[in-house]
Amino acid sequence: MAKTKDSTVNATQLTDPGVQGAFETVKSSIKLYGALTAAAIVVLAVVATTGHSVTTFMWVRSAVLLAVAVVIHRMAVTASQGNRKAFDRVETLTAIMPIAIIGVDLIPGVCPLWFAVMQGICALPVIRAAVVTRQSTLRAVFPKGA
Repeated sequence: MAKTKDSTVNATQLTDPGVQGAFETVKSSIKLYGALTAAAIVVLAVVATTGHSVTTFMWVRSAVLLAVAVVIHRMAVTASQGNRKAFDRVETLTAIMPIAIIGVDLIPGVCPLWFAVMQGICALPVIRAAVVTRQSTLRAVFPKGA
């Protein structure tokens, strides 16, 4: 057993190629989310410099979501080393974030359609990570209620 300060996991399961492959998928999905969010900030800059309207909300939201990508990726790395709390946080955040991102975009007048579509595209890799964290491969390492 590999012991971390907040959980005990089976070291054999943790080093299994399938488990590490699942974690690599989660980590690469979060990296892609971060890259897409960074690209969205570049698009915002281009739109702003060409004289189109860009709100403070759009800037702040994009910057916060980029920062969140860094935090979630770090948690995914920690989870891949056997930290249950980090895994639980990644699992929860990857489920909540797409709902929150899309939910805010659906509020009339909050942001233009092009920005909402761009944010929706950015959320797709997070949905992929959410699916992977709920599959049996990682469930075997971090069973519910353990």
